[in-house]
Amino acid sequence: MPLNQTVVKLDTTAEDHHVARMAAVALGLTILENAIPSPLPGVKPGLANIVTMIVLARYGWRTAAWVSLLRVVAGSLLFGNFLTPGFFLSLSGAICSLLVLAFAQHLPGRWFGPVSHSIYAAFAHITGQMLVVYLWLIPHAGIAYLIPIFATAALVFGTVNGLIAARFMDNEQNH
Repeated sequence: MPLNQTVVKLDTTAEDHHVARMAAVALGLTILENAIPSPLPGVKPGLANIVTMIVLARYGWRTAAWVSLLRVVAGSLLFGNFLTPGFFLSLSGAICSLLVLAFAQHLPGRWFGPVSHSIYAAFAHITGQMLVVYLWLIPHAGIAYLIPIFATAALVFGTVNGLIAARFMDNEQNH
C-alpha cells in the first residue's frame, strides 16, 4: 500500500451486521417488486414492508427504522434515482410509515399485530406520498380523485403483506 493512503477501519457490532442483512433482504424484495409491471404509476405491493414488519416485531422500532431507511437510500442509489422526486416520494412514505408504526407498536398485542400494523403503515405511506405530490409536484386538488384507488391498494397490499409477515413469524415460532 502506498504511504499516502490510510485505511479506515469501522468498528461494527453484531447488530450492525444484522441490520445490514435485513436491509439487504428488503432491498432484494424492492428489486423484485420493480420487475413487476404496475397497472398504475405509484401502485406497488410494497414487498419490502414485509421485512420491516418482521423486524419491528422481533427487534423493535429503532431497528425497523434503520432497515427501512437504508432500503430507501440503497434502492435509490441502485436504481439511479437518488434525490429525484421518486426518491423523495419513497422517503416520505417510509418516514410516515415509521412514525405511525412508532405509535402502533404500543397498541395492545392481543388485538393488534403484524396485519393491522402493515395496514396502518401502508395508509401512512400513501398519505406521505400524496402530501409530497400535492405540496411539491402537482399542487392541484384534482389528485384527490386518486385517493380511493391508492387507499384500496394500501388496504389490499397492507393486508396481504401483514398476513405474509405474520405467517413468517408463526413459522419461526413453531420451529
